[in-house]
Amino acid sequence: MAMGTSSFDVKRAYYLERTIRATEEKIAEIYFTDKVKSPVHLSVGQEAIAAGACTALGGDDVVFSNYRGHAHYIAKGGDLNSMWAELYGKANGHAGGKAGSMHLVDTKVNFMPASAIVASAVSNAVGYALALKMRGSDARVVCFHGEGAADEGVFWESLNFAALKDIPILFICENNGYAIYSKQQDRMAGKSIPERASTFGITASRADGFSAQAVYGAVSKAMAALREGAGPLMIEVNTYRWLDHVGPDDDHPGGYRPQSDLEAAQAIDDIPRLAAQMDADDVARIDAQVADELAAALAFAEAGDFPDETALGRNDYA
Repeated sequence: MAMGTSSFDVKRAYYLERTIRATEEKIAEIYFTDKVKSPVHLSVGQEAIAAGACTALGGDDVVFSNYRGHAHYIAKGGDLNSMWAELYGKANGHAGGKAGSMHLVDTKVNFMPASAIVASAVSNAVGYALALKMRGSDARVVCFHGEGAADEGVFWESLNFAALKDIPILFICENNGYAIYSKQQDRMAGKSIPERASTFGITASRADGFSAQAVYGAVSKAMAALREGAGPLMIEVNTYRWLDHVGPDDDHPGGYRPQSDLEAAQAIDDIPRLAAQMDADDVARIDAQVADELAAALAFAEAGDFPDETALGRNDYA
């Protein structure tokens, strides 16, 4: 089974974070042209989590994501051309142009279909992980979710079931502090999410979500424990989204989040911190590679055809 890198790879993390950032900035740039055919939830500022976590996984490991999933898709190795074609609603997209931004999928790299329903992937991920356990597979499941998912009943039901059946799965809670425009402290009473998870007997920890290296270390340790037979685990990673909950705008002028919080997050942006650990020639080479790959993906999407009318009823189930 292909494994994640044996130690943290600064160049790989930089490449992934730059690809994610460049992709989402391009989405924001062209969004109002109507070329992107669905709502988008961008994770600009949160790239370190996906880059750090997914480089700690093996090729056979399975990722479940959510509607803010571009970063996870790219970091797990999802096809960039296919993703952009899907964003454009083209027939050469991974779902034939019918899924859009919120339902990314690339089963070739074990990236399972995402969903726009909050917390819906959590129960699916638990079921998949149970199936792998029953088959005796060495592959493990990682489920990314936001802290807003922890407001949903299915989240806690799934954690209970995972603990009850001793299912080897890693939950990664990307806590950016807000569920849409609602601050966590204003809607969630009592203990923190890791403390709540621990009441089910789940070992829960925290990692610095602003550092791909820190996330890589935490996820590597967790995956090693899962492969040794540990039951469900959770890692909560703190982070901050720079843009609006949905769409490409800056929502800070709305007043529900202070500008100072954004400035603090931008001051510890992981991309320049990784670049500072590399030779200037390597940074320039990777930046050029990212630009070329993004341009090629956009050209692929532009050149594709829209699906014909016969596609409307294809893959539909009654």
